[in-house]
Amino acid sequence: MRKLFIAAFIFVSTLATNSFAEIKMGIILGFTGPIESLTPAMRDSAKLAFEEASKSGSLLGGETITVLEGDSTCVDSAAAQAAAEKLVADGVAAIMGADCSGVTGAIATNVAVPNGVVMISPSATSPGLTDLADNGFFFRTAPSDARGGQILADITKDRKVKSVAITYTNNDYGKGLADVYAAAVKAHGIKVTAVESHEDGKADYSAEVATLASAGGDAVAVIGYLDQGGKGIIQGSLDSGAFDKFILSDGMIGQSLVDAFGKGLSKSFGSLPGSTGKGAGVFAKVASAGGIDSSGPYTGESYDAAALIVLAMQAGNSADRGSIAKNVMAVANGPGKKIYPGELKKALDLLAKGKAVDYEGATGVNFTDVGEAFGSFLEKEVKGGKFKTKKQR
Repeated sequence: MRKLFIAAFIFVSTLATNSFAEIKMGIILGFTGPIESLTPAMRDSAKLAFEEASKSGSLLGGETITVLEGDSTCVDSAAAQAAAEKLVADGVAAIMGADCSGVTGAIATNVAVPNGVVMISPSATSPGLTDLADNGFFFRTAPSDARGGQILADITKDRKVKSVAITYTNNDYGKGLADVYAAAVKAHGIKVTAVESHEDGKADYSAEVATLASAGGDAVAVIGYLDQGGKGIIQGSLDSGAFDKFILSDGMIGQSLVDAFGKGLSKSFGSLPGSTGKGAGVFAKVASAGGIDSSGPYTGESYDAAALIVLAMQAGNSADRGSIAKNVMAVANGPGKKIYPGELKKALDLLAKGKAVDYEGATGVNFTDVGEAFGSFLEKEVKGGKFKTKKQR
């Protein structure tokens, strides 16, 4: 009788353990630093996908996800690596992030790849990451600036700008995008009067603005961060009257910038990765239901990055790090049943039955052979106190 009781106890305990098993997932974004106003919505969008999978009851037979967070700072590679190392030591199966290109490359090269941990960045756009020696562990749902710079140049031409000064934040993201953009606008016959770097974290940017102003131009292209140097350049330009038209990179587009300068941005425009397709509309509704404002940059890409991780787990029937890496491309590019935001349970159930899925997500996910999004872009302008989408590019 005692043996039967012990056996029954073990059986019930095993059921309880299986029912309440958890998988640790990392989210690493710049919760402090030059894009800190953007990252909360990005994190919440990724958590939305992880929670959707957890609550479905279909993830690996009923397992749930616990999210661990790390601060990339966006700009401090040493701090970002330390945060990532802690996530890896704490046992995360994969990482959604990082965000800015420099810290993303540092984490991938020095932490994630050596430890065999998948990273899917929603916002690292430097062309240099295309050739990263990642052994199949690094992906990004944001497209490269190799295309983004061309799109921004096309918009500049269409807006009939004849001459432009360019300033960029002095890091991998800024330099890479500035190089592409400068070459592309020149190819359109637009005069580039100056190409100058700026450092983030300064209290005053009057000297940088004076240099740009002396070169002249119909507008200044600000390739940087809305909570740091890029904002300082705009402040200095408006205060001095040097420029009143700003061409904004993706890192400059966010509500906090409009809140700071209001009508001072009325002539300004820019671009960022995004879509007006079916998935974008579906995600807006799913995010709204979850209390998330999906209008900010890289929210859809963040949801998609998290969704791809959970679907890759299910496709391999394992939370093993290597198994996740092997299955990301299959769920991203199909063939199979198209899956949109809010449909993760459907996808998990199909995968559990051995059927294929083609994750479209919020951004029309489709990866190149190196695991980065082809992507589409949104032309943005300021109307009625907000960044509004003019059209998809």
